[in-house]
Amino acid sequence: MKRVYNFSAGPSILPESVLRRAADEMLDYQGSGQSVMEMSHRSKVYEGIINSAESLLREVMGIPDNYKVLFLQGGASSQFAMVPMNLMTKSGKADYVITGQWATKAYKEGARYGQANIVASSKDKTFSYIPKLDPATFTPDADYFHICLNNTIYGTKFHTLPETGNVPLVADVSSCILSEPIDVSKFGVLYAGAQKNMAPAGLTVVIIREDLIGHAMDITPTMFNYQTHADNGSMFNTPPCYTIYMAKLVLEWLKNDIGGLEEMKKINENKAKLLYDFLDQSKLFKGTVVPEDRSLMNVPFITGNEELDAKFVKEAAAADFVNLKGHRSVGGMRASIYNAMPTEGVEKLVAFMEQFEKENL
Repeated sequence: MKRVYNFSAGPSILPESVLRRAADEMLDYQGSGQSVMEMSHRSKVYEGIINSAESLLREVMGIPDNYKVLFLQGGASSQFAMVPMNLMTKSGKADYVITGQWATKAYKEGARYGQANIVASSKDKTFSYIPKLDPATFTPDADYFHICLNNTIYGTKFHTLPETGNVPLVADVSSCILSEPIDVSKFGVLYAGAQKNMAPAGLTVVIIREDLIGHAMDITPTMFNYQTHADNGSMFNTPPCYTIYMAKLVLEWLKNDIGGLEEMKKINENKAKLLYDFLDQSKLFKGTVVPEDRSLMNVPFITGNEELDAKFVKEAAAADFVNLKGHRSVGGMRASIYNAMPTEGVEKLVAFMEQFEKENL
């Protein structure tokens, strides 16, 4: 059996032990005689799966009791509309920090439903940094303040959260959820597409403070109202059953095999340091992000020569390092080193980059 080192930004690598367990349970889930793919979401067996997934997520992330966990569909992109439809209902205003493509899309969607204000942006330098924020520019009566905590395409991360006072902080955490501990109580809403660090594509997780539920605009479709899903335990319609099951397995792996998010953070910091340390001393490769704003999950880098970049990506793929091509808006390369990427994968990538540098300088 061949397994490559998959540096895809998403859908991304999953823990091998999780995939093996899913394979073992594919035809017969725990003596039920059926696959999770084919069982009724109303069955007692599946009820146990979804309840276990929520319980594990609450435990692993330390989610306070006054927050609801919702298992939804539609990706983070649907949340760009669901957030304003549910939250932008008092002053009709919201603040946005523009740190990349997804933050921009969230802002544009928010602007369709109320007054969306751009507080700061790093577009001037291709989103290669997190802009410094001045609380004096924040909207005091905003209904929420939106950030993209980790920027998948550009490899930046908020290492310090904005101080928004009584204004709920809303964050897209698609590419950094479960990578390290996060203080959920500092946020009104956290949302994430699961296909980067949590599960296969198809599941969107929303963690929302209870007092923010129940204020949706009249025009809000039933399926876009958080109240609908909170009242029905994420079972108003058929949920993404198999993806939730896979998330449960990943959470069990995080808890039992890794030892929780503090341990996961140490592993991720070590992996990122291996790659960033090499980039900082390399004569051929260089990172594109200012050091103080670097992501632990997504590492973009370039040679400065498009032909050499293309050669590197091609030769890397031939050596079983796949999906290293950078996003078209940045160019170059990008290594996404999510939780499931073993340290060995990063070590071998660095060794390959060292060899490539010797041969192409």
